[in-house]
Amino acid sequence: MSGGFVAIHAAFLRGVEALPVTVEVSLAGGIPSIHLAGQPDLSVNEGRLRVRNALRSAGYEMPRQSIVVNLAPGDVRKSGSGLDLPMAVGILAASGQIPLNGLDGALFVGELALDGAVSPVRGEVAYQLLARESDLTLVGAWSSEHVSLEGVRTGYLSSISRLRAGVAAAVAPFPERDETPLRPTPLDFADVVGQEVAKRACAIAAAGELGLLMVGAPGSGKTMLARRMTTILPPLDEELKQEALCIYSVVGEPIEGLLAGERPFRSPHHSTSSAGLIGGGRPVRPGEVSLAHGGVLFLDELAEFPTNVLQMLRQPIEEGHVRIVRADGLYTFPCAFQLLAASNPCPCGYLGDAEVSCTCSATAIERYQARLAGPLIDRIDIVMDIARPDPDLILRGEEGLTSSDLAAMVERGRAFRSWRRAREGDVEAERVLDPALADYRLDDEASDLALSIARASHLTGRGLARLCKVARAIADIDESERIGRSHLLEASIYRGRRAA
Repeated sequence: MSGGFVAIHAAFLRGVEALPVTVEVSLAGGIPSIHLAGQPDLSVNEGRLRVRNALRSAGYEMPRQSIVVNLAPGDVRKSGSGLDLPMAVGILAASGQIPLNGLDGALFVGELALDGAVSPVRGEVAYQLLARESDLTLVGAWSSEHVSLEGVRTGYLSSISRLRAGVAAAVAPFPERDETPLRPTPLDFADVVGQEVAKRACAIAAAGELGLLMVGAPGSGKTMLARRMTTILPPLDEELKQEALCIYSVVGEPIEGLLAGERPFRSPHHSTSSAGLIGGGRPVRPGEVSLAHGGVLFLDELAEFPTNVLQMLRQPIEEGHVRIVRADGLYTFPCAFQLLAASNPCPCGYLGDAEVSCTCSATAIERYQARLAGPLIDRIDIVMDIARPDPDLILRGEEGLTSSDLAAMVERGRAFRSWRRAREGDVEAERVLDPALADYRLDDEASDLALSIARASHLTGRGLARLCKVARAIADIDESERIGRSHLLEASIYRGRRAA
């Protein structure tokens, strides 16, 4: 830093990442004005007005010189109001109105109010990750949503008027966060009466990380089952939790649930656009699939979703991340989620119901069920028919499997799967029906049964692999190295009404 020139560390959001920016400020003779270079967008350009008024309101003098602010690197378009604070700090430092001490070790991010107060911006967690990587202290605004990440130095600046005493004196540390606020009583599978088979299907799906589609009449309990799925998933590990916090921070969603250890649960409406579900827009932002990262994505009324929107889910499901290509480059968002879906069997919802007759025509039923076919449904491993529970069971309030019971099954299945994969890593897979299915390790009796089921049901190769995948999850819950006949028979229950 030298007289008339200052460089300040800053950052801006691109997708779910915070990218570093060097705000270079130079004062020179000429008509008093602020010139921005380095591909600023409209929100950054508007910052000139906020900065000018904030400086005057805070009691500083606006330099009567030509001020050039360069946002380096210049080949990346910058966006967001978080560059207001570093621009103001750079102008004040270059004009000698605040000390230079401490500026080199700080990463400034914040929006300025017209009275000089510093306001928070979206994406604090992303900025903290960048500050930790750059070994800088993040200086921003006070926020009740502040989360202290391990290994990150942070502080807040209430107003730029405090900078007269220098950065060290002006920046205050965030107070220790109070104890996690009490959350509402968590949901429990014990509340779902008369759906014991469906509960077990949920546990199998969670243990094997399999997709689950529930088909049944209105009021059969599909949504109740789905909303309790997060209660049986293992706790979030620190890496997943940090990634989820970053996504929620960038989007501006509440993070109390994540801080309390809850996995995300997202249930987008069927009118959601492709950008809302997958991500996109301008600026590019993560969609519902990324907000469900580490948790559950529940698609209720699956048949009502536009086909083109559903088909866009195939790549995120298989790869665990979304890639969006725009003119300014590639955006990548994580999206490892548990997929749940629910649908009626027909437009009126009562096809196959034991008590209420279906009123739909054959053509309407065929058209409706055609929406539940296609490449996406081929990637849903379990299809469960959900019948309406007996009213007598509901009135008696009988309690079956609880969330703790199912969580124990899920934990046992996942632990055994990890042990089995580690043990079988260098074991030559034995021949089964097809070499591609060797890793499922069916015993001789199960192999014969699988062949019989495949021929009787006219299963395709993908359908047979799906059946074995479900049976493998069941065998893991039973802590069995090989898939047996009973595992395969149970897996066949969860094939639902599809033909392959």
